[in-house]
Amino acid sequence: MSNFTFEYPLAFVLLLLFFVCSRWCRPKGVSIYFPNIPMLQKAVKKSQWFLTALKTLAFVALVVALASPIREDDVVVKNDKGYEISLILDASGSMQEYNKFGIVKEIVTNFVDERKHDKLALSIFADFAYVAVPLTYDKKSIKRLLERIEVGIAGKNRTALYEALFLSSNLFKSSKSKEKIAILLTDGMDNTGTIPLDVAIKTAKKYGIKVYTVGVGRAGVDFNPEVLQKISKETGGKYFSADSVERLKEIYKTINKLEKSEIKADKYVKKTYYFQYFLALALLAMMGYFFVANRE
Repeated sequence: MSNFTFEYPLAFVLLLLFFVCSRWCRPKGVSIYFPNIPMLQKAVKKSQWFLTALKTLAFVALVVALASPIREDDVVVKNDKGYEISLILDASGSMQEYNKFGIVKEIVTNFVDERKHDKLALSIFADFAYVAVPLTYDKKSIKRLLERIEVGIAGKNRTALYEALFLSSNLFKSSKSKEKIAILLTDGMDNTGTIPLDVAIKTAKKYGIKVYTVGVGRAGVDFNPEVLQKISKETGGKYFSADSVERLKEIYKTINKLEKSEIKADKYVKKTYYFQYFLALALLAMMGYFFVANRE
C-alpha cells in the first residue's frame, strides 16, 4: 500500500510567515522623490510581477523540500520458517458429477486466501498425478491456475491417489520448514497401481509431512475411508468425510484453524524521497530571479 506524506509537515508554517511578511513587512530604506513616478512604475510593473512570482515559487519549493515529501510503501518480507502446505486435488471424471470439482476449487481458493504468509503447492491427479505449482509464496499463480484447471486435464477414467501423495511429498525434499502439511482430497479409490500405498505413506513420513485426508461423497462407496484413515493416522494428520458443500467448507475451515500459523511475515516501510526535485526547482527559480533582476 502506497501513501504520499511529508516527514516534517510543520515546515509549512514558514509559508504562512512568508505570505504575512510579504503583505505587512515592507522593507524601509532611503527614499528619493522625482517627477513622473507613475511612468516609472508602469515601466517596471511587467517585470515586477514576474520577479514576485519567481521569488514566491523559490520559497514555496524550498519549504516543500524542507518538509521532505516521501512516498511510503508497506513491504512484506515472507518468512520461510512458516507453514508449507501441499494441496492435492482429485480431478478425475467422477469429480465432474454435481459440479464437485468446481465447488472444491472455490473452497480451496478461499483457503489459499487465508494462508497469507505460508508457502503453498498444488498437485492434481486422475489417470496420472502431476505437480501444477511447486511450493511458492505466489498465491496469485495458484489461484490463476485453479481457475483454469478442469476435470479431464489429467484424464478421466482412473485415480492415481497414491502416486499423487508420493509425488507431492517429494516437493518437501529440500524443505527446512518445521511445519509441513498436505491436504489430500478425493472422491475415489486408487486403481492405477503405479505407487504402493506403503511407499507413499513412508515418503510422507520421511519428510515429516502431516497429511489431512478428505473423502468426498459416500464413504465406502465413492472412496475407501479405511485407506484415508490409514494415511492420516500414520502421518499425524486427520481424516474427514464430506457429503455436502457445507461440510466441505467446514472441513477446510477446521484445517485452517488447526494449523494456524503463529509466525507472521516481517513488515517494514520503504520510503522514497522527493525533496531533491523541489530543491532543484527552487534553485532554478532563484537563478531566474537573479537573472531577471540584474538585467534591468
